[in-house]
Amino acid sequence: MADAVIEKAISDKQIPGAVLLVGRGDQVLYQKAYGMRSLLPQAEAMTLDTVFDLASVTKVVATTTSVMMLVEDGKLRLNDRVATFIPDFGRYGKGDITIRHLLTHVSGLRPDLDLGDDSWRGYEEAIRRACEEVPTAPPGARLVYSDINFFLLADIVSRVAGMPFDRFVQERLAGPLGMRDTLFNPPASLKPRIAPTEMCTPYGWPCEGPDQVMLRGIVHDPTARRMGGVAGHAGLFSTAADLARYCRMVLGGGALGTARVLSPLTVLKMTSPATPAGMPNVRALGWDLDSSYSSNRGELFPVGSFGHTGWTGTSLWIDPTTKTYVILLSNRVHPDGKGDATPVRARVATIVASALRQLPDENVLRRERWTGADLAAAGSIPRRADEADGRTLNGIDVLRADGFKLLKGRKVGLITNHTGRARTGEATIDLVAGLKDVTLVALFSPEHGIRGILDEKIDSSKDEKTGLPIYSLYGATNRPTAEMLQGIDTLVVDLQDIGSRFYTYMTTMGYVMEEAAKRKIAVVVLDRPNPVTGASIEGPLVDESELSFVAYHPMPIRHGMTLGELALLFNAEKKIGADLTVVDLKYWDRDSWYDQTGLTWVNPSPNMRNMVAASLYTGIGAIEASNVSVGRGTDSPFEQFGAPWIDGPRLAADLNRRNLPGVRFYPISFTPASSRFANELCHGVFIIVTDRDRLRPVRVGAEVASALYRLFPGAFELDKVGRLFGTDIVRRIRAGEDPAAIATAWSRGESAWRLLRSKYLRYR
Repeated sequence: MADAVIEKAISDKQIPGAVLLVGRGDQVLYQKAYGMRSLLPQAEAMTLDTVFDLASVTKVVATTTSVMMLVEDGKLRLNDRVATFIPDFGRYGKGDITIRHLLTHVSGLRPDLDLGDDSWRGYEEAIRRACEEVPTAPPGARLVYSDINFFLLADIVSRVAGMPFDRFVQERLAGPLGMRDTLFNPPASLKPRIAPTEMCTPYGWPCEGPDQVMLRGIVHDPTARRMGGVAGHAGLFSTAADLARYCRMVLGGGALGTARVLSPLTVLKMTSPATPAGMPNVRALGWDLDSSYSSNRGELFPVGSFGHTGWTGTSLWIDPTTKTYVILLSNRVHPDGKGDATPVRARVATIVASALRQLPDENVLRRERWTGADLAAAGSIPRRADEADGRTLNGIDVLRADGFKLLKGRKVGLITNHTGRARTGEATIDLVAGLKDVTLVALFSPEHGIRGILDEKIDSSKDEKTGLPIYSLYGATNRPTAEMLQGIDTLVVDLQDIGSRFYTYMTTMGYVMEEAAKRKIAVVVLDRPNPVTGASIEGPLVDESELSFVAYHPMPIRHGMTLGELALLFNAEKKIGADLTVVDLKYWDRDSWYDQTGLTWVNPSPNMRNMVAASLYTGIGAIEASNVSVGRGTDSPFEQFGAPWIDGPRLAADLNRRNLPGVRFYPISFTPASSRFANELCHGVFIIVTDRDRLRPVRVGAEVASALYRLFPGAFELDKVGRLFGTDIVRRIRAGEDPAAIATAWSRGESAWRLLRSKYLRYR
């Protein structure tokens, strides 16, 4: 099996480690990290979120895609001469070389500039040297795999688009597809997650000389290194998860979710045979189809599939027939440049292809969840929301469509509030109370009460409409008592969570499960979407000593799960042992924000009033235990924060200098009508979310806490931030650590959480 093949390659010292990700359509079938990310100068285990130097995979993911975008835009034609864009290139018989010739490696140019010539530096010098090249063959005559072809293509993209190539890739490809860890010249903050390659001088090749360094975040390819790290043939860094998003876009005909970067016909053109007829090596535009370089296809993927490899040990292969993609990333050149990933890539591809149980028909794709033991298929994938009527179905809608069969004959206690509603607007309370063969015994309310309007401790009461008792689980007790549970055999949970560790609905659910397990009472969780997507994970873990009502389980602040998935995780990992059933959502994708589900927004709590507030909550909400107003009692809670002692213009300027992705700040004054600093004039900052997909809200919270402590050390109560954020950040900020470094330190815990949560995910 794939595990054994990869582990043997590691034991044979062909690769130090690897990340394998296999997907089919929008479903990840199998992913695993193997071996070590780093052997020298210190050992580090490989993780799923490791960032790899993609080497020549840059050619297809970044360069070919960018060229095809400009072809779509009408700014390039495949038969345009290269000299049209780079006039000096036309000398020495190169005037007839076209864009198509470069893309298919039949330009006649040699494989690369002289790698051993360490006499030059700079992007412009590389282009000048390419212009001085003399072809080894006429264009179209024979295939010579050439890096020169592709750094020329990137230069053409830059000239035509009027911007640097790396910026074009970010704005037109990586950004729209949510490929957050895909970039050239990665920042120092990513270094702990980057797989190192080889000991080398910063520019020289071969790697000799007194000033050697381990290349980590510096591109391995010497020509790209001399060009400043941004080139069309090498230089892109990425993760398996980001490349999966790219593969899904290709299989989706150029679109991923609501983001379209290419048209279906462009994808088809890009991946169809394009080399001259009769040539034994068959390539598409950029992509490898059937050539001496396509060993990573394996033995079984059919003609029509396509892929690419990278010198550092990276590869991907995409098969549109089975809608499958195989991503195998390694840093085989680490630490001494002597590894070989070619055999393992081929064998893994063959194993994956042999495990495919059936071909998908035109409309339905089998959902498969593979294990390392047998890569076995199971289950069926639901239609996407846009294949239904554009709206996600909540658990209550699914239960209702099935005639409430799960609850027939049951005596039910319902844990819910105003968010417990069907998509048609009826309250879950009313739906269950109206069932003839179900007895609704009691209601239970979480924080903010049954109507979700209170910001205080709540007493138990009586529901006016049904006459049923409403037992408060946010008052004298946070747990249902034996008296409250009398006469109940099934507890049903229907609550809209917000995706944050310190949002208390998950703790209420956990306590309900614990008390139900003690009394052999069944628990049914009616699932609802994570409003801020189920894909993003961010923030520090808390340790066991910090667990509380606002931290039920060690997890990052932004946990990336639904309440139903959390219930499954809590039941297993905390060994609760509840008789648990989760009624799944239908037609929900993990990448979807709440406003992409077609569901009507209902404020989950009094101050959670819109998606902007929700997108910021995991960061701004994390600091509200300190002496800062986060906008409660105003029209824009969590979109602004302040205090009487803050200098708003100074703080806004400081935060803007940090150039945080997806946000800008401007100074503001406001007077809260309630909550902290009620009726006092506060000065502070309003937050503009410019790109919520690039936004890292927990990092924003760390930046805000750090700035407040640094700018107003005598006024800001830093210690209190630890209540929701976790105490580690207090220690780090007090020690003067940069917030970027603090956020980087979260990566180990985030990776551990990704691995743990993967066992309990219900949606693609």
